[in-house]
Amino acid sequence: MGGFDYDIAIIGGGLAGLTTAIQLRKKGYTVVLFEKNSFPFHRVCGEYISFESWDYLIDCGVDLENMKLPQILKLKVSAVSGHLMTTNLDMGGFGISRYRIDGLLCARARELGVKIHDNCKVDAIQRISQEYIITSPVGDHRARMAIGSFGKRSNIDVQWKRGFTLQKPTKLNNYIGVKYHVRGADVSDDTIALHNFKNGYCGVSKIEDDKYCMCYLTTAYNLKAAGGIDEMQRTYLYQNRYLKALFEHSDFLFAQPLSISQISFDTKEPVYAGIPLIGDACGMITPLCGNGMSMAMHSGKILVQLAERYLKEQISLDSMLKIYTAEWYKHFALRLRTGRLMQSYAGKTWQTTLLVRLMKNFPLLANKIIKNTHGSKF
Repeated sequence: MGGFDYDIAIIGGGLAGLTTAIQLRKKGYTVVLFEKNSFPFHRVCGEYISFESWDYLIDCGVDLENMKLPQILKLKVSAVSGHLMTTNLDMGGFGISRYRIDGLLCARARELGVKIHDNCKVDAIQRISQEYIITSPVGDHRARMAIGSFGKRSNIDVQWKRGFTLQKPTKLNNYIGVKYHVRGADVSDDTIALHNFKNGYCGVSKIEDDKYCMCYLTTAYNLKAAGGIDEMQRTYLYQNRYLKALFEHSDFLFAQPLSISQISFDTKEPVYAGIPLIGDACGMITPLCGNGMSMAMHSGKILVQLAERYLKEQISLDSMLKIYTAEWYKHFALRLRTGRLMQSYAGKTWQTTLLVRLMKNFPLLANKIIKNTHGSKF
């Protein structure tokens, strides 16, 4: 390794980080991965994964075929007013909790020889010429290449003073996410339901073990105005009769909901400070982009292919970063633009009513939106 501790250092152990670590290790490179939490753990996440990433996850060693996971082939959308429409999802997806799939991927990565430091929050990442220095509680590590996969907002983003961390609160950068696991939800096994409420929306779909993921996104303003999560749900979510019924008649499995704050959907860069980024670290991936988890893994696959060319000295580091940026925009720019547009309509009374009515009366419009927010198998 020419004095390097590792060929690759990955900061962040979400789906993008774990699958990228597995693929690079399968190619024979030494890989270290840092994760601030301890595996396995729950994450605030919608837990519906589109079929575009099915084959890739199998290639990473996840035995999806024999897990008997819910197959989700329909989308149901309700407006704040209660207007409802249902449409088919041409590609569809499957339901699985992040606790389970992250745990499986972590175990597979360790089995292959990836060095994983979980419960380890990286303090700094720095590129110096043709090497990277990662500073962490377990010491400094030198790597030929570092990859940022640290989620929507991290201490690294703040340290770098990335643009989205300096923005004043707007409709795209001051969201909170709240997640529950429940049983007894009145949602068909093959359907993902998306219910709008004032300044937000809630997704509900089945996962493993006869459980459902119920995860919603709303503004920090709603929480502040209501004074707490329970009060916010009664004040805002219950305005949608479908959500009111779900909250009143489902069996909640968490003692307390999982939550995350300061979520931003402002524009981010695929490369920053000479470091390639994958997943939410670079993507402003709104839930309405079709499937952020598949996009995150796909960005990692693109980078794996380019990283191998760099590590084999077929292209320079700077050329690799330039090509990665171009490829990232080529694959994801339209999805992200469409997702941001849909995000701007979500949670507004007359806009969601109009959109639901249009999608119901003009199926081609619904198909167009779904097509523009979903990718192909990779």
